[in-house]
Amino acid sequence: MRKNELTTEVSHLRVHYSVRGVASYSIEVLHQGLHKHRLIRGPDSDVIEAKVRLQVAEWDAAWAKKVAADEQVTMAYRAKETAAEKTAEAQATMHALGEVLVSSLADSKVVDFEKLKDRAPFPKAKPAAPKRPAVPEQPPIPEAPFRTAARYWVELRLIDKLIKSRRLEKQNVKAALFEADMKLWEANREHILSEHAAKLEQHRQQLADLEAAYGQAVKDWEAERSAFLAKQAQQHGAIDAFRTRYEAKDPAAITEYCDVVLANSEYPDCLPKEFELDLNVETGVLVVNYKLPAPADLPTVSEVKYVQASDRFTEKHLSEASIAKMYDDLIYQIALRTLNELLEADQALAFASVVFNGFVTAVDKGTGNETTGCIISIQATKEALRTINLSKVDPKACFRQLKGVGSSKLHSITPVAPIVNLRRDDERFIPSYGVADRLNEGFNLAAMDWEDFEHLIREIFEKEFTSSGGEVRVTQASRDGGVDAVAFDPDPIRGGKIVIQAKRYAHTVGVSAVRDLYGTLMNEGATKGILVTTSDYGPDAYEFANGKPITLLNGANLLHLLEKHGTKAHINLVEARQLGIGRSTATN
Repeated sequence: MRKNELTTEVSHLRVHYSVRGVASYSIEVLHQGLHKHRLIRGPDSDVIEAKVRLQVAEWDAAWAKKVAADEQVTMAYRAKETAAEKTAEAQATMHALGEVLVSSLADSKVVDFEKLKDRAPFPKAKPAAPKRPAVPEQPPIPEAPFRTAARYWVELRLIDKLIKSRRLEKQNVKAALFEADMKLWEANREHILSEHAAKLEQHRQQLADLEAAYGQAVKDWEAERSAFLAKQAQQHGAIDAFRTRYEAKDPAAITEYCDVVLANSEYPDCLPKEFELDLNVETGVLVVNYKLPAPADLPTVSEVKYVQASDRFTEKHLSEASIAKMYDDLIYQIALRTLNELLEADQALAFASVVFNGFVTAVDKGTGNETTGCIISIQATKEALRTINLSKVDPKACFRQLKGVGSSKLHSITPVAPIVNLRRDDERFIPSYGVADRLNEGFNLAAMDWEDFEHLIREIFEKEFTSSGGEVRVTQASRDGGVDAVAFDPDPIRGGKIVIQAKRYAHTVGVSAVRDLYGTLMNEGATKGILVTTSDYGPDAYEFANGKPITLLNGANLLHLLEKHGTKAHINLVEARQLGIGRSTATN
């Protein structure tokens, strides 16, 4: 019985008689938890039972009070342990934030391509061979009747010997008995043999079924294992191809390699790890737009205590000055760490320097609106970092030594101009013109001039991106399935370069157009692709786009987007087909 379930134990009422025959009564009460025992006696059983009830109530109440007090002590002890654990956790986090730079210096930043390969063993064990059932044994066959057995003897008396008919009658009876026993034995033998044969056949079929099931299980296992190994081999091949492209200094592979470097960098959980990379092959400059935490994102708890009187946890937080110092120091460390990791990992000597732009999304205290801006920018080369002992530097002083750009108080979230930002110059860009003002509800988008359609798409997406500070540029009309427009979203993480293709089609857009967009997206080094059409897409197109940074907008989506920005029109595909507008590139 558990401690909180203990109660007072009461014995049965006992009767005692004196020498003179006078009756007296007694009841024994015991409480193990309180270590108390009492024998209640008296001449009146009713009075004794009343006393027992009072005693039981008293002891049970005392025990309940003791249990509650013990539980409160236990809970308080556990709460203090919890507070100590939270304090240790908070202090460990603070220590980790202060060691962001130093903690990263020991390990090599070079990507081990072999470790990128999935070498996990096939998780399923080979099916075990089935346990074979024992061969059924044949029951013993009884011994056949013997004609000479005593059972078949003919007992002849003198009169049977004298009277032949009596003798023959007795002999015939014994002979008939023998024949009957023999037939019964033969029938029994046949039953035993046939029953055993049936069991043998059943056993044979059972073995066959087990072998067939086992064979199928092994076949299925081998097929699944082969598919697993084939997938692994495919992944290994992709890693090898990635390595080959990287060593050949393919620009896309270089940025992908650097992405792996930064992705492998372990930071405290409270810090985001989001970034965007851009390599300028001509200048040898790698630009990193890095999302930094806002000051409000950092943990500030330095100690947790449990106050038993109020049964509450209280937290002690860092002062505003300490938080500001911690934030500034952390941002300098992240910048220096990122530069060092990328430059140290560059085994292919693919770039000469790295520019780190740190962006922060925070609430502007002056306007109350959420804004995103660059608060720190720094550029460094391998040669410059080789002369610096990062394990002993003061992060802010080192940042200044490398001519970094940033406010003297980073926690003030004062925007600065990046030293180098993502490239936006493209000789294909041409002046754009407005189209939307010419449209009305009676205008058929599917039948409009294809070049006007491209400028309409540019115009409507410019309205879409303007609210976030973006811009959209239309490219030269090449009709080659390339880029029709390019959008630049300033958001350092979700944004970047977005390629847009416009398809003024009167028929369903097939998967080839989506594949072309994906290829263009990769060639342009864009972060996202948008395909806009006046018609719709086939299921193979949607399937190909699934899981890729591609957005497919059909005619209905386009009309909704136009209406959102105050432009009304309609789409009549039948009319467009009658005008000879098809699905070719020439008609766009």
